[in-house]
Amino acid sequence: MQTQKLQLRKRKKLKYKKQEKNMNNQELPIIRAPQTNAFSCIDLFCGSGGLSAGFEKAGMSVILAYDNWDVAIQTYNQNNKGHIAKNLDLIELSNTKHEELKNIKRIKPFIIAGGPPCQDFSSAGKRNGNGKRGNLTPLFAKIVAHIKPMWFVMENVNTIKSVGEQQLSKAKEILQDAGYGITISVLCASQFGIPQYRKRLFMIGRLNGKDNELLEHLNQQKKQQKNVRQYFKEINIPLKLKHYYRHPRSYARRGVFSVEELSPTIRGVNRPIPPSWPGHNGDTTRNMKEVRQLTSEERAIIQTYPSSYNFLGNKAEVEQQIGNSVPPQLAEAVARAIINFEKRTLIDY
Repeated sequence: MQTQKLQLRKRKKLKYKKQEKNMNNQELPIIRAPQTNAFSCIDLFCGSGGLSAGFEKAGMSVILAYDNWDVAIQTYNQNNKGHIAKNLDLIELSNTKHEELKNIKRIKPFIIAGGPPCQDFSSAGKRNGNGKRGNLTPLFAKIVAHIKPMWFVMENVNTIKSVGEQQLSKAKEILQDAGYGITISVLCASQFGIPQYRKRLFMIGRLNGKDNELLEHLNQQKKQQKNVRQYFKEINIPLKLKHYYRHPRSYARRGVFSVEELSPTIRGVNRPIPPSWPGHNGDTTRNMKEVRQLTSEERAIIQTYPSSYNFLGNKAEVEQQIGNSVPPQLAEAVARAIINFEKRTLIDY
C-alpha cells in the first residue's frame, strides 16, 4: 500500500513538473527575427527617430530604418549606436525585385512600423490627399503585405480620415486582403503622459488577428494628464518661463500659452514673436516682456525626446525634425500595448 502511494506521489510530481515546463515554454516569445530580440522592428519613414526611440524603450529592437531626408538620417544615426538608418526613397520598394526589399524579407521582422509623410493630409499642409506624399500611405501597406510581418503600425495625422480618406481606405483594404486584423484609433498624446495636445491616427494590425483586438491594451497604457510645468518637474529639467509664444495660423487665434496648461501641437516651424503681434483675448498674459518662443530643446522635451538627443542641421531643419516626429513616449505606449498583447496571448494559449 505504501509502495502504491509513493508511486502515485511520484507520478503527481512528474505531472506537475511537465505542467511547469509547459508554462515556462508559453512565456517565451515567438521568435520571428534575429535571436537577439524576438520583437524586432523595421522603421519606414523614420525621420529623426522618435518612433524608433519609443519602440526601443518599450523593449523592441529596431534593426533597420529608412528615410530619404539626409539631415534626419544623420540625426537618427548620431543618436543610435548601430547607425542603422539608410537613405532610400521608399517609392523604389514598389519594385518587388528591389534588393533592399529582398533584404527586409530575409530578415523576417516581427513588426514593420512607420509614419508615411503627412503633409498632404495635415491641416498645416496642402490638404491634398491625392498628392505624391499621400500615395505613400498605400505604398506602406503594399510593403507590409509583401513582407508579412506579425504586426504593423502606421501613424499619421488625424485629418487623414477626411482629407486622405481614399488613401487610408485603399491602404486598409490592401492590409485586410493580406490577412491582417486591424485596429484604428485616434490617440491624443496628452492621454499618455505627454504635455501636449496632439492627436494622431494609428492603424495597427496583426497577421491573422481580429479587428480592434488591441484597443483594450492601448487604453491600459493611458496615464494621468500633465501640463508643461509638471512634466519638466517630473524629469528634473528647469523651466525658466511662465508663458511662451507659438505662432498661430492666423491672428484670429491666440499665440500666447501658459506652462500651466497642455502645449498646443508642436509643429515643424518655430517663429519668433512678430513686432506686429496684436495680442488675442485668449492669450494667457498681455505682458509680452515675459513671453518668448520656446527653444528647440524645450520643444523636443515637450515631444518627450530625452534631453540628450542631439538634432543635426540648421535651425529650420532642426525645428522641422522635432515637429514631424512621433513623440517617443506615444510610440512607447503603442509598442508596450503590442508586447502586452503578445504576452497575454502566449499565457492564454
